[in-house]
Amino acid sequence: MKGSNRILVVDDDASVRKMLSVVLGREGFDVVCADDGIRGIEAFRSSTPDVVLMDIRMPRMNGLQAIAEIRKIRKEAAVIFMTAHAAIETAVQALKLGAFDYILKPFDLDEVLLLVKRALQLREMRHEINLLLRELSESYLFERILTDNPRMKELCATVARIAKSNANVLITGESGSGKELIATAIHYNSPRSNGPLVKVNCGAIPEGLLESEFFGHEKGAFTGALMQRKGRFEQAHSGTIFLDEIGDIPLSLQVKLLRIIQEREFERVGGNDTIKTDVRVIVATNRNLEIMVKIGEFRQDLYYRLNVVSLWMPPLRERPEDIRLLTDHFLQKFAIENQKDIVDFDEAARGAMLHYPWPGNVRELANAVESAVIMCTGTMIVVEDLPKHVWKMETQSTATERQEDTCCKSSSLRELLEEFESRVITQALERNQGNRAKTARELGISRRSLLYKLQEYSIS
Repeated sequence: MKGSNRILVVDDDASVRKMLSVVLGREGFDVVCADDGIRGIEAFRSSTPDVVLMDIRMPRMNGLQAIAEIRKIRKEAAVIFMTAHAAIETAVQALKLGAFDYILKPFDLDEVLLLVKRALQLREMRHEINLLLRELSESYLFERILTDNPRMKELCATVARIAKSNANVLITGESGSGKELIATAIHYNSPRSNGPLVKVNCGAIPEGLLESEFFGHEKGAFTGALMQRKGRFEQAHSGTIFLDEIGDIPLSLQVKLLRIIQEREFERVGGNDTIKTDVRVIVATNRNLEIMVKIGEFRQDLYYRLNVVSLWMPPLRERPEDIRLLTDHFLQKFAIENQKDIVDFDEAARGAMLHYPWPGNVRELANAVESAVIMCTGTMIVVEDLPKHVWKMETQSTATERQEDTCCKSSSLRELLEEFESRVITQALERNQGNRAKTARELGISRRSLLYKLQEYSIS
């Protein structure tokens, strides 16, 4: 990081500017200075610094006004505020405006260097993540299958092998686990990749319309059939058709589906002409087809035709390694879509997401992150930004773990937990003579998390 990074120092105190210029210069940083908010904005525009160290209270334009203008120029700018005023409300406002962090005067120079280096490390990490996502997007196989789970990696290796064949594939797994992504990866890594990939959700189409959806219909075939329509199998000619929730199709249609898989031919509804088609069939279901075969709800001969190659998608709760990877991916995606500069989750939010069982799997995780991005008012998602049922479960889990340590029965468990947490934070602050950075390190949480806790419990 040294030698190529530029730091902008904005402070009306000349001694502070000189001290920081010397200290940062010794570390190999290129330092630019300004003595108020207006000149700071001009210097930011002309020098394009990587990190800004800025006082909050200055003449002509204060730091809070200046950061609003700075973020109009470059939204991802890392701004660290310096202030001699320990008002929690001001610091919270600064963070909500997009500040990376804040430090109190008189400050520890080692702490200043630590914050600057952390801001630069975060910037480099975000750059590397962007490069990685760009590389991933260039590969059809791993375009959206982000994983660090051993079983998922084995699954991806299997997909790469079977994709080159023309075999029908049955993908099983819980709803929302990513079966459609596997089907997409198979198609785009197959010899049919230049042909169409047609997707049909069998569970979302009324039973009476499924036959027409699959095979098409002729004009006048039924009331409302005002013109000829090609079905999905005809549209998928020379490509792949993906039938999701295959277990939902009625027995009467299963017979016709078996014919098209075996004979590669069909007739449109209301038509007499036999149409030939060359289609690879991939199906998926969250139901147990073997049991359905035994109880007569699914044809055995169709099951064997579909189950040439069988793949199973593990649920997200069995892939804890992927939760962090996927939450980071969805955070970046939805932050861009909603034009928000959110850089991370705090520890409590991370913990809640790791402990939640995700019955809706990846789809539910994506929805939860999107909701949190929308609800977030700062640059970091806190636990309260998550959907209530996610962080409530974490609170209940924490309460269960600590219940044995609680003897008092006169208060609710939540009140006892809050009292205990407040006492631990207060004692840690006293041990560190009020130094918030050292307190946060001792407690194993970020300074932002500590800041919110201080505000929540009114600890000065």
